[in-house]
This record gives sequence, structure tokens and C-alpha cells, in this order.
Amino acid sequence: MSLPFNESLVIIPTFNEIENIEKMIHAVFEQSADFNLLIIEDGSPDGTAAVVKTLQEKFANLHMIERTGKLGLGTAYVTGFKWALEREFKYVFEMDCDFSHDPDDLPRLLKTAQSCDLVIGSRYIDGIRIINWPFKRLLLSYGASIYTRFITGITVLDTTGGFKCFTRKALESLDLNNIISNGYSFQLELNYKIWAQGLKITEYPIIFTERRDGESKMGGGIILEAVLAVWKLRFMKFLGKL
Repeated sequence: MSLPFNESLVIIPTFNEIENIEKMIHAVFEQSADFNLLIIEDGSPDGTAAVVKTLQEKFANLHMIERTGKLGLGTAYVTGFKWALEREFKYVFEMDCDFSHDPDDLPRLLKTAQSCDLVIGSRYIDGIRIINWPFKRLLLSYGASIYTRFITGITVLDTTGGFKCFTRKALESLDLNNIISNGYSFQLELNYKIWAQGLKITEYPIIFTERRDGESKMGGGIILEAVLAVWKLRFMKFLGKL
């Protein structure tokens, strides 16, 4: 099966990823030279943007949007989604720069996206598939997913995972100017809004490995943020304002 790599865009937000960015860019293009890769760079003081600019001379499909300051994960992806929709991409990926998401899974997610609207690289389908997380963090994350499913009725097991492939249809179904979340509950919000519209979501099993190099961006309030967002989204759905 020939996959539409040339119609696909991988979006990677970065902040202080000097230890990972060059390796990640090479790893993405090793999957296919026809992939397009968009870096959303939030003013990293460590020189991440300079590395990207140097590699743009080598890779014609490498793009970058530079923003001033650390503006948040959600706004980074919304910026990338709008950029993708303006340029007629049919498949759009979310992906972390720290190798917790394996670039080798990109073609697998793209293949799965040929028969659904959104593919989630799932850490919880076919068992718990996370490496190098402390038990407390794993318990909080998995518990938050159970809680989310109980409150909302969503059938997705990994409600907050950040490795995804959206079809153009899925992105166009979202009002990108009316996204209420900016942290990691952003992932939950997009999943819920797409699911609530009756679009098809498929979970593809991945192995999530805690970052190899650099510093984790996850703070202690992230799980709490996602748990509280569940109620707001449920209420918005009740009011017909999703």
C-alpha cells in the first residue's frame, strides 16, 4: 500500500530541545523524505531555532514558525493546524520532540488513518505500554483516563496521549478559534470534540518511553488540569457549545 507521505505534515512544538532536535528531524525524514515537518519554536534560549535553520538548508520539507516566549502546547498545535489547513495537507500529526514518541510509528499511524478520522498512538490499549515512569505518575495518568471515560462516556482508552494523526476532515470539524485548553488537557479536549461529533477514532498501540535527553516539561498540576477540564467539556456539550 502506497502511503500519502507527501500529503502529511508532522507538527513538533519545541522549547529548549537542543539535545533532541537534530536527531528528531533526521529520524522523521528517515521514515520518508516526502514527509513535511513543521517545528513550532517558542523562543528557546538554548539555540534550538538555530539548529532548525541550519537543517532547513538540507531538508526542503522542513519548516519552522518562531514565536516569542513559551506560549503553551495548545496554542502551538492550533498554530500548526491552521498552517496545515491553509496548505491543503490531508494528514496532520502531533508529536513530541523528546523521543517519547517513536518516529518509526509515523508510517503505522498514517496507514491506520486511511480508514478513520483520528488515530491516537495509545499507551493503554493492549495493556499499559509506558517505560520509565514512576508508579505514582503512571497511577495518576491511568486513573485520570478512567475518570474521563466515566464522566464523559468517551470510548477512548488514552484520553490525554499526544501522539496522533488527524485527517483533514477531523481538523476541519473543530473550531480552532474556540479551544478552551492550552496545557495537556488540550489533548483530551480535541479527542472529546471529535468523538462527540460521531467521527471515527482508532487507537493504535505504541510504546511510550520517558524522554531520553533534556528536561521534562510536565509539572505536577497537569493531571489535575485534565480532570477539571472534563466537567467543563461535558457542560459545554450539554449546552450545545462544543
